[in-house]
Amino acid sequence: MLYPQNNRCRTVIDLSGFWDLKVDASECGLEEGWSEGITSDICAGVPASWNEQLSELGLMNYIGSVWYQKHFTLPNLWKGQKIVLRFGSVDHHATVWVNGRLAGEHQGGFLPFELEITDLVQKEIDNVLVVRVNNVLSHDTIPQGVTKDDYAAFNKERDQTFPPANFDFFPYGGIPRPVKLVALPHQHFTAVQVETGIRDRTGQLRFTVAVSDDAQGALIEALLWDDDQQVASYEDALDGCSCIGELQVPDCRFWSPDSPHLYRLHLKLMDGDALLDEYRLEVGIREITVQGDELLLNGKPIFLQGFGKHEDFPVLGKGFSYPLVVKDFQLLKWIGANSFRTSHYPYADEIMQLADRMGFLVIDEVPAVSLNLKYVTDKTLSQHKQALTELITRDRNHPSVIAWSVGNEAGVWGEPEAVTEKGIRYWEEIFQHTRELDNSRPITLPTCVQTGDEDPAYLYSDFISVNRYWGWYEIPVKMNEAADQLKAELEGLYERYQKPILLSEFGADTIEGQHATYPQMFTEEYQSLLIGKYFEIIDSLPFMIGEHIWNFADFRTAQHHRRIILNKKGVFNRQRDPKLAAFVIRDRWRLNGKKSGS
Repeated sequence: MLYPQNNRCRTVIDLSGFWDLKVDASECGLEEGWSEGITSDICAGVPASWNEQLSELGLMNYIGSVWYQKHFTLPNLWKGQKIVLRFGSVDHHATVWVNGRLAGEHQGGFLPFELEITDLVQKEIDNVLVVRVNNVLSHDTIPQGVTKDDYAAFNKERDQTFPPANFDFFPYGGIPRPVKLVALPHQHFTAVQVETGIRDRTGQLRFTVAVSDDAQGALIEALLWDDDQQVASYEDALDGCSCIGELQVPDCRFWSPDSPHLYRLHLKLMDGDALLDEYRLEVGIREITVQGDELLLNGKPIFLQGFGKHEDFPVLGKGFSYPLVVKDFQLLKWIGANSFRTSHYPYADEIMQLADRMGFLVIDEVPAVSLNLKYVTDKTLSQHKQALTELITRDRNHPSVIAWSVGNEAGVWGEPEAVTEKGIRYWEEIFQHTRELDNSRPITLPTCVQTGDEDPAYLYSDFISVNRYWGWYEIPVKMNEAADQLKAELEGLYERYQKPILLSEFGADTIEGQHATYPQMFTEEYQSLLIGKYFEIIDSLPFMIGEHIWNFADFRTAQHHRRIILNKKGVFNRQRDPKLAAFVIRDRWRLNGKKSGS
C-alpha cells in the first residue's frame, strides 16, 4: 500500500470535512438498510474522534456502532482509471458500502486500509459512501477489551474505569485520520520497499517494487536525486510483477538527527517511451544496530532523549491535525528531544513523514497495550500478527523508525500466564514474526513492574525497555529509597540479560500551578524532583541507552478515581503549555545532546 500522492499519473481527492452521522445504539442499522444511505440531522467533522465533538449529544463515553455518510462526485478525467478508497484509520472496526454495495471491511484501528471501488462508483452522478464504525473491543482484538467480569476475576473492582478500558488512555471511536479517493492508472506500482546501509562513505540503497498484474514486462526506471543533482540510476525490465534493484551513493550524506538528509527516489513504470505510472519517495540512508551495550546509528553511539506521546487533543480526540503535529514537533525541538515512542499504537502517516524530515528517532509501536496473557486466544495472536504486518509494511521505508515495539506492558494485570510457558510461547512467535518481516531494525517490548525480571520480553528483545514508576506508584514521596530500588533493579536486569536498557517510561502526575517547598505529590516541584532523580540514576549506569519520559503532554483517560479527567504526567499540559519540569528537562537535553556529566 503506497501513501497517496498527486503526480502526472495519480490524483488524490481528500474527503475531509462534514459527514452525516447516525448513532446505532440498538445495532439495528444493518437490518434496517442503513447501508443504502442514512438520514440524519447530525454532522461530524472528519478526521476526528466522535467523542468530545459530540459530547452534548451523549457520545462522550459511547461504545458501540456509529454510521457515517459522505457524498462525492468523480471528475470526468477519472474515467477509465482504477479508483481506490483509502482510510488513514478507523477505530476500531469498519464496514464500508459505496452506493449500497459492500466495498469491504477492516478490523483494527490506528492503521490504514484501502478498498478498490472501481466497479462500485457512478462516474457521472452523485455517489454515496457509508461507513459503519464500531469501537467495541474484546479479548480477541488488539488492543484487548475488558469487562466487569474480568475486573472481578482479578479482584480489581476498584480499578474499573468508565467507559471500560484495558489501557490508560481514552477508548475513542470514529474516523480520526483522513479519508482519500485515489485515481490510479490500470498499470501501476502497488508497493515500494527500501533498505539502506553504509560502507565507509558509500551509501547503499536496495529497493523492491511490485506492480499490478497487467504491468508485467514493463520497464522500471529508478532515479536517485540529491537536491537538483542526479546521483544514481537503475533501469531494468520487470521479471513478472516485481523488481529488485540496488543503488550506490558515493560520498553519501547519511541521515541522522543532526543532519536529517533525505534523497528523492523517483520511480517510473515505462512502456517504451510511454510513462505508465510514477512514484516519488523520500529516502534517508542510514544504519541502526545494537552492539554490546550501545545503540549505534551509522556506526556511532546514540543516546535516546525523548518521550512517550499520545495522539490526543481537546475536541479532536485522536483526530489528525497538521498544525497540532507541527506544534508538537516544534516543542520537541525546543526541549532538546531527539526521539519518541508511538505509545501505544501507530501514529498517522504524516507524523512519520515529518519525523523523517526533522530528524527524530522513532520507536514504532503496535497497539498490543496491556495484553492479558490469561485471555489471549488464537484470534488475538492472529490480530496481533496482522497489526504488525500492516505496521511494518507501512513504516519500514521511514529512516526515522529505528526500532519496532511489539507491545507495551503485557502482564500488567499480574496474571501468572505472562511469565510462564504460555507467555514465553506467545512472545517467541510474535518476535519471530516481526523479524521475518524486517530484520534491519532492533525489536523491543516495554515491560511493567508486575512481571519483574522474569518477563519473556527480555529473552527476545534486542534492547530492554522498562517502564518504571518508583517514587510514584511504588514507594511514593521517599525519593532516595525509590531511587535505590530503581538502580538495583536496572543493575539486576543488566547482570542477568547483558543487554542495553532504555528507560522507556518514568514520570509523575502534575497539576500545573500546584507548588510546595517540600516533596508533595502532584506539585510541579515533585515532578521535577522525580525526573531529576531518575536522570541521576541513568547517568550512573553505563549500559543505559536512553530516557523516555512519560508523558509529553497530558491526555484524556477513561474515568477513574485516580485520574482527574486526564492523565497529568505530561511535561506540557493538554493545550501544550509547559510545566516547570519542561524547563528542567530542556536544561539537560540542550547540553549538546549528551547525558549530563558525560
